[in-house]
Amino acid sequence: MAQKEKLQCLKDFHKDTLKPSPGKSPGTRPEDEAEGKAPQREKWASKLDFVLSVAGGFVGLGNVWRFPYLCYKNGGGAFLIPYFIFLFGGGLPVFFLEVALGQYTSEGGITCWAKLCPIFTGIGYASVVIVSLLNVYYVVILAWGLYYLFQCFQPELPWAKCKQPWNTEFCVEDTVRRNKTLWLAANITNFTSPVTEFWDRNMNSLKDESSPLLMSPLGSSARVTLPGASEGIKFYLYPNLTRLQDPEVWIDAGTQIFFSYAICLGAMTSLGSYNKYKYNCYRDCLLLGGLNSGTSFVSGFAIFSVLGFMAQEQGVDIADVAESGPGLAFIAYPKAVSMMPMPTLWAVLFFIMLLLLGLDSQFVEVEGQITSIVDLYPEVLRKGYRREMFIAFMCSMSYLLGLAMVTKGGMYVFQLFDYYAASGVCLLWVAFFECIAVAWVYGVDNFYDGVEDMIGYRPNAWMKLSWTWITPILCMGCFVFSLVKYKPLTYNKVYEYPDWAIGIGWVLALSSMICIPMVMVIKILQSEGSLVERIKAVAAPAKSGVSSRPKEYDVKGEEPTLPLNPNGNSGSAKPTHTIVETTM
Repeated sequence: MAQKEKLQCLKDFHKDTLKPSPGKSPGTRPEDEAEGKAPQREKWASKLDFVLSVAGGFVGLGNVWRFPYLCYKNGGGAFLIPYFIFLFGGGLPVFFLEVALGQYTSEGGITCWAKLCPIFTGIGYASVVIVSLLNVYYVVILAWGLYYLFQCFQPELPWAKCKQPWNTEFCVEDTVRRNKTLWLAANITNFTSPVTEFWDRNMNSLKDESSPLLMSPLGSSARVTLPGASEGIKFYLYPNLTRLQDPEVWIDAGTQIFFSYAICLGAMTSLGSYNKYKYNCYRDCLLLGGLNSGTSFVSGFAIFSVLGFMAQEQGVDIADVAESGPGLAFIAYPKAVSMMPMPTLWAVLFFIMLLLLGLDSQFVEVEGQITSIVDLYPEVLRKGYRREMFIAFMCSMSYLLGLAMVTKGGMYVFQLFDYYAASGVCLLWVAFFECIAVAWVYGVDNFYDGVEDMIGYRPNAWMKLSWTWITPILCMGCFVFSLVKYKPLTYNKVYEYPDWAIGIGWVLALSSMICIPMVMVIKILQSEGSLVERIKAVAAPAKSGVSSRPKEYDVKGEEPTLPLNPNGNSGSAKPTHTIVETTM
């Protein structure tokens, strides 16, 4: 009985220690505030918090928009072959690396690298720059979705008929095009659809049609019953193997993996940093990876069903039914639902789903940005409401910068950010150096030992092989091919951006990539000794240590030493019970 009372006393101690004071951030202790220390770092209340946060972060617009479009662009099922190669050779290993690194160090995206390998601290800064630029334009898609959602609450969808103030004489309704007699009588060659004019002339006030694929698995059962849907699914599942000879297919597969898994943004490291030290992150990372790619795969059925339907309605091949660009979500799907029974219901459901998916991802991206910076200045930003005030400031800045993308012609600015700021080239560059830092500088065996200490066993040897060889080779190969196959940005394959705009785009891209070599040089210059001695000094782990292992686990299976007595007095207390290590 006495042993149970002492165990409960220990639990109450930890609970009271981490209980925030009124008006303080989570994890703030009164004694820390009184002594001017940085408040203690908070942890997830349960493993479900971490799982749902990660799932909400990377199951989003990239799964239901970018993946199906890239399949469509690169020959349907043929794209799945390089996609799964990059998934197991790059996506899953880097995803687990970032989560495990955050959990092992209990630090955000910048300070974790400063502890592990100071010479590569620039990796963290590069990630923060990328996610900061991403936060500027990612939310614009949500603004478009919100606008469309409000437009749905009308007696008739405003993009269903050619009778709106913004329609031109070239607007032709689908009922006219399906009726060959009326179509020949109209004798219109340069026609547009009402949904296209709603997007171009009402939302963006542009002349040219834009179109990336952003659809949803929501309502897949309804869409696969559409006329022509089976042809779209065949195009999706049957690979055109000749497309594998095109390097661009492999480049798109690699960049899509890193984009959809939200890696190299500091977000996964930040979420992992709130895990308890003994949390089994390896198991959940594998499960979450399956959820991510599974969502992408299922989304393909919904989207290619709509593409097959649209191809039959327009009388064209599936490969010619759409083009690239960020507008097809607001062209193809609204057009499809306008031809379904109860079109308003389907439109409302789609845009609500779009907002929920995007908001989850946006929250995680902001958290990755904020945590990385707050951990850099904990004494300043963790006290009181300063963290909340800092979040408000950063969100306000992103909002003000994003206003340029919702003005007339803002689509040109949006595509400039989308093509350069958070492009695959930047993500591949960061991922390459992450693997080099962990596997070759810190030591892959050392990191494996740390992971084993956290989860209780060593992960599959495939992870070690990937971090050491496969992932760096894939990343650098894809990076080089991306530069070799680089083509200047165009809008809808018609409008060519001027040279000064292309220059701005490269400034956005290099603003993150240059952080890694620049911080390397700064760290070397700040150290002392010969060049070799300086490099060795900044390549070694921080003297304060890398692991965030709690003191009670210093001697496995034995009694812990507590920083405070259960009654609140300073000093050590040695309970008579034994702590049994478990994984969540």
